[in-house]
Parts: sequence; C-alpha cells; structure tokens
Amino acid sequence: MSKHVLIVGGGIVGLCVAYYCSLKGHRVTLIERGGPDRGGCSFVNAGMLVPSHIVPLASPGMVQLGLRWMWNPESPFYVKPRLSAELLSWAWKFHRAATQAHVDRAAPVLRDLHLASGACYREWAALWNNEFNLVECGMLMLCNTEHGLEEETKAAEHARRLGMAAEVLTPSATAELEPNLRMAIAGSVYFPVDCHLSPGRLMGVLAREVERAGVQVSYDTGVDSWRSRGGRIEAVRTNGADGEELSADEYVVCAGIWSQDIVRDLGIGIPMQAGKGYSLTMEKPASLPRICAILSEARVAVTPMDGSLRFAGTMELGGIDETIDPARVRGIIKSVAEYYPDVAPADLKQATVRTGLRPCSPDGLPYVGRVSRYANLSVATGHAMMGISLGPITGRLIAEMLSGEPPSCSMAGLSPDRYA
Repeated sequence: MSKHVLIVGGGIVGLCVAYYCSLKGHRVTLIERGGPDRGGCSFVNAGMLVPSHIVPLASPGMVQLGLRWMWNPESPFYVKPRLSAELLSWAWKFHRAATQAHVDRAAPVLRDLHLASGACYREWAALWNNEFNLVECGMLMLCNTEHGLEEETKAAEHARRLGMAAEVLTPSATAELEPNLRMAIAGSVYFPVDCHLSPGRLMGVLAREVERAGVQVSYDTGVDSWRSRGGRIEAVRTNGADGEELSADEYVVCAGIWSQDIVRDLGIGIPMQAGKGYSLTMEKPASLPRICAILSEARVAVTPMDGSLRFAGTMELGGIDETIDPARVRGIIKSVAEYYPDVAPADLKQATVRTGLRPCSPDGLPYVGRVSRYANLSVATGHAMMGISLGPITGRLIAEMLSGEPPSCSMAGLSPDRYA
C-alpha cells in the first residue's frame, strides 16, 4: 500500500531513504535544513566503503586509548573541555559498551550491512554510468610501527574469522600494490573487498535521482515543532520561509547529529555526540595513490578523488561546533609526513580544509528503525564514520519496514529505543 513518507534530513542517509521509498511506490517529501550547496560530513568525508570495519567504535581498549589522547589537541581523538551532563552520560554509556561481548554481537551485523550496501553501490554504478567514481581495488591499513602492525594483524585475523579477506603485507609487498607514493611503514594489511568513491559526486547524483523519482525536496527547511495525538504523529511544523505544517502517513528523522534535538520534544532520547572530523583536499598533487588507505596509528584516511588527494580524520567531541581548530589540522599534517615522506607539509597547508559533524552513538552502532512511542515515526541516524558506507542499506531497510516487508539484513542492536 502506497504511503506518504516525510523525511527530515537530506544527507546521505536521508537521500537513500527517499530513493528506496520512492522505488517502493511511496509518495515522498524530504525537508533539509541546509541549502542545495550545503556542506557537512556527507560531502567532506573520505568516501570509503569499508566492510573491513566490522568492529564498532565502542570496543575493548578504546577507553584507555581515548584517555591517553584526549588532552592533546593534535591527537586523533580530542575532547574539548566543557561542563556537559550529556557528554558525561554518553561517555559512561560508551564505557559500558566497550566490551568484547558487544564486539562479538555487533561485528556480524556490521559485516552484513556493509556488504549489502556495497551491492547497492554496484547496482547504482551500473544504473548511473558510475558517475560517482566507484573504484573497487581494496583498502590498505598502513602501519609505521611494529606495534601498530601487530594490532592490525589481530584485526585481520578477526576479519578472516568472519569471512572477510585480509592480507598482511611487508613494506615491499605494499609498495608493489602502491608504487606511486614512497611510504615509511613497517607493513600493512590489505582488505581487497573495500573500495572508495567521490562523496560530492555521489550526493549530486542522488539528489538528481530522487527528484527524477518524484520526491518533493524542500531546502532551507527544518523542524520547528510536532503535532501528535494518540501515539501517532499528525504533522510537523517547519521553520522554512512559509513556516507551513506538513502531514504524512510516516515520518523518518535522519538529520545526523541534529536528529536528537528534533525528536527530544517528542520525549524520545537517542544519545549521540557530534564527532567533528576534518578533511584536507590537495588539488593536483605530484602523485596519487592507486588504493585508498588508512594511516593506522594516526587514524587518518587517504583517498584519491577526482584527480585530487583527500586526507580525512580526527574525532573531536566538542558539541555542535563547525569551526576549524588549527591544532586539529596540524595533527593531520604532521601524521601524513610520518607515512609519506614525499608529501610536503607546506603543500598540505595549502589544501582545502573542511569539517563535518559525525553523529556518534555510545555503542558505535547506528539507530535504525521505528520508535515505540509513536506508531508512525522512525529514526535513521548515528552512523558516525560509516554514513557513506552504510547509507544505502539503511535507506533500503527503512523502505522495507515502511512497506511492511521483512528486512533484507539483520537489524539486531540497531533499535532507536535501546537507550530509552
């Protein structure tokens, strides 16, 4: 049965929900707080599709690692000092979730979600002439210390136990795969199933395709308030130019970090912290890698993209703040030089710097599904650093759920009510 679906948020997840709901024959309206030329983490990320990332952010050892890094503003992880009850509550939940039992439950779910999303991307590449530059040649975890290589070797063993191909490589074997850049490394792990794309191009293609499918898109339009009765949402009042009230059969909130404020007035709690990331994009560098990579100890992603080279990373918990902190940028620049001796810091200082706020749940899993308080309200957010990688399957799962169909992947552990 066809429904009218109203989607709040036009990032990667919102556009994917809109696309798959329209494929199911639903009438779709999408409202987005930003304009058509907006930025944000859906556009400035590293563009990686990473089935290899099957361990959630909340995992054993992360609390200790975070405590060691958090006081250094140039480190991969930084907590901006502030008094915040929400931050303390989130940190406690993160601590409680960072167990091996949680990893064992979450890893198979994340594996299947990533692989299903990869299948969606391959379908799109065939449909749309690969306009978003999907490149399927794997991903390298580059390690510049023996300890880092030992840790990544353990991660590779875990991935193989779950059926993911992974190869531990010597520096010379890594250089054979990646001959265009001189690397100062102790070794690497190669994940052949991973791939990369150009996120800006992807967002443009998706925006075009949802409008071609008949989705009504309103930019510069956010949520002002809700009207509900008897356990159902009746309408949402927008804060756009007209301030109109919109009614639908189903409502889906997928507005990234802003989702938690949007649903708070409805008495719904989806704890998240804004994990600010930075990307530095070098236009026309002297040489480009063939394969995307992650600088393991530095937690920096490296992606060739439209003839440019993008370095993306850091996790800064500082609230909803999109300003650029020079110390965070310096941390990335210093890290890159440790792995790529021929990439001059002076060149990186000329790179285009942008930021995005990743919506991070305490347990490292996204929130996907209906809320129990309202029969016609769903949430799809909290994807942290995996928004691009998991966006398509999230959209498909929401569309299946709204159409009364069984989910094509397990949604175990993804309930928006899990911290209610």
